[in-house]
Amino acid sequence: MNKKNSPNIGHNKKSLLNSPIEHIDIKSFDARKIIDGMAKMSFTSRDTARAAGIYNEMLEDKNCSIFLTIAGSTSAGGCMDLYTDLVKHNMVDAIVATGASIIDMDFFEALGFKHYQGSQFQDDTELRNNYIDRIYDTYIDEEELQACDKTICEIANSLKPKPYTSREFIKELGKYLKKNAKKRDSLIESAYDNNVPIFCPAFTDSSAGFGLVMHQEQNPKNHITIDSIREFRELTEIKIQSKKSGLLMIGGGVPKNFIQDTVICAELLGKNVDMHKYAVQITVADSRDGACSSSTLKEASSWGKVDVTKEQMVFAEATSVLPLIASDAYHNAEWKNRERKNFSKIFG
Repeated sequence: MNKKNSPNIGHNKKSLLNSPIEHIDIKSFDARKIIDGMAKMSFTSRDTARAAGIYNEMLEDKNCSIFLTIAGSTSAGGCMDLYTDLVKHNMVDAIVATGASIIDMDFFEALGFKHYQGSQFQDDTELRNNYIDRIYDTYIDEEELQACDKTICEIANSLKPKPYTSREFIKELGKYLKKNAKKRDSLIESAYDNNVPIFCPAFTDSSAGFGLVMHQEQNPKNHITIDSIREFRELTEIKIQSKKSGLLMIGGGVPKNFIQDTVICAELLGKNVDMHKYAVQITVADSRDGACSSSTLKEASSWGKVDVTKEQMVFAEATSVLPLIASDAYHNAEWKNRERKNFSKIFG
């Protein structure tokens, strides 16, 4: 932070940042009875149970590659360890996420920083005066976030100047965390350890963007860039090499569309691939506005992206239902019978 241009830090900052978010542990409770009970109910309960059933089918299908997409702020809101467990226990094979989910939230906490419980009713002027950022009822220390930006810049400065896909750059972050993490077992580090590639198609719309802008400003003639075109080709290659595929989509946005578009991209490259056989999406978006985030999976089938046989929309705030779906799948233990896909090894 530039101290000359910074607002006066109020005396309430410490009291406002006094209740760290504790991430839920899906291993510590067995949600199977809850999911079984919800299957006999109606509305969102039954949708959630059907989504859990489809996710279990993905895990049972040994030919199915499972893609996790993450948009929104579930990582900051308490699901960070959940995502790590999905990777560590071979319950997902590749990840497509927003840059914020991976950098501002996961990498940020791996550096030793935290997210905090707050209030959506707090005076935002007071928060700004204390250099605190708000995500609904969750707080982030802006000074710590800027430290994260600067760390991204330092890592970029250490790399060979050339184009990188976000997957390649995030792999470098995994290497960095192996030596420097203050918090172990982040999603980035776990994905690095288990050869699960992470793609962020809108990578610069995050702390990564701030860090990379600083990097290019410091190195105007010799710097790295992010190659989003090659990134799309890499993700499409994973789809091409998958006999079947399933989607577990948290939120919508760019990650949702990016993974679905791999079917069309493969087709344009002359490859014969099937639509995504299984698909679950958890979202609060209203499908009437014609947006990508809210478009139903049945709508996606009209584009040739998703098969309608095994699909389920769950209209719910994800932190309220995802832990149940993930815990149910973990305790059903079909993941123990899966072979790791090791998709990161495709790219060397």
